[in-house]
Amino acid sequence: MAGLNFAAWGNDLYTGRRSYPIVQRRKRWFAVIAALSIASILVLAVKGLELGIDFRGGTEVHVTNVQTTDQEPAVEAVQAVVPGEEPRVATVGSNALRIQTVQLTEEQTAELAQQLADAYGVDAAEDVSDSFVGPTWGSGVSLRALWGVVVFVLAAAAFMAVYFRAWRMSVAAIVAMLADLLISAGAYALVGWEVTPSTIIGFLTILGFSLYDKMVVFDKVRENTDGVLDQTRNTYSERANLAVNQTLVRSINTSVVALLPVAGILFVGALVLGAGTLRDISLSLFVGIAVGAASSIFLATPLDVALREREPRIAAHTAKVLEARAGTVSGTEAAQLTAAGAGSVQLTPGQHLGHAAQPRRKRSH
Repeated sequence: MAGLNFAAWGNDLYTGRRSYPIVQRRKRWFAVIAALSIASILVLAVKGLELGIDFRGGTEVHVTNVQTTDQEPAVEAVQAVVPGEEPRVATVGSNALRIQTVQLTEEQTAELAQQLADAYGVDAAEDVSDSFVGPTWGSGVSLRALWGVVVFVLAAAAFMAVYFRAWRMSVAAIVAMLADLLISAGAYALVGWEVTPSTIIGFLTILGFSLYDKMVVFDKVRENTDGVLDQTRNTYSERANLAVNQTLVRSINTSVVALLPVAGILFVGALVLGAGTLRDISLSLFVGIAVGAASSIFLATPLDVALREREPRIAAHTAKVLEARAGTVSGTEAAQLTAAGAGSVQLTPGQHLGHAAQPRRKRSH
């Protein structure tokens, strides 16, 4: 029964029998997303991202086959070699530790390996391994990661501008994707996990997912608004809102299907295996997919409508539709339409756009 109800709900959204005024209430969604973005900026400014050793450089030591994963002996061992140093110690799996410090000399690394072996009762030659990343390599990785994000955003903007032949859609999609990236980075900084190359891969992946989701919604918006100026039944805002409602079920289904396996990976990576590639990439994916799906519904299309309604011809058409509609309805409905203003028509309970909202298709003779 639940499945049938969900199917009926989706069918009602697609036909317009049921409609949520998502576009018409865009100021509310803009305020929510702006608040989340500001909060993310504050978290990034105050707490910052914990850059991994691949970005900042340093020495990394792995200790395996330990009987206890207590991190205090590792901290004491590092401070015995480098007084005052605050290492980053993480548990890896059930019997291993990862210790990251500033770059050490060969003598200091050998001494630290012995200190760790004594602290955890393991063999220094077999169970303790080390590696180091130079600062030049770290800065190079950071620069390549930044360029990767910049190139992706520019390529996506150019592709959408050409595909939709509307720069406003491209701007709306890019702003929404940047908001996805900012909020995801803020959540990552709030959790406090290290940013590794796997994290950057996760961020690039969520940008791709976000772009795909917005392309689907915008494609429906373009289909619904094609020839909107040639009729006086619906405004651009109403037809765009219908497109968001028509793709709402698809966005929910796609997001849930994507989030379930990522949530499983996040659980395994964070609680079972500890620090590692799975944990780093899964958190960025989980937050990014959820935020990207929400921004496709509540930010991208409403922002496109806000930009389009600044066009004189769209504004004039909206006023014409509302004027014609106000002349054919009476009483409370006319007052509601007039009070709502251009581009802000809202449906009353029990009222729906119905088939009139569907863009009329040309018949072939």
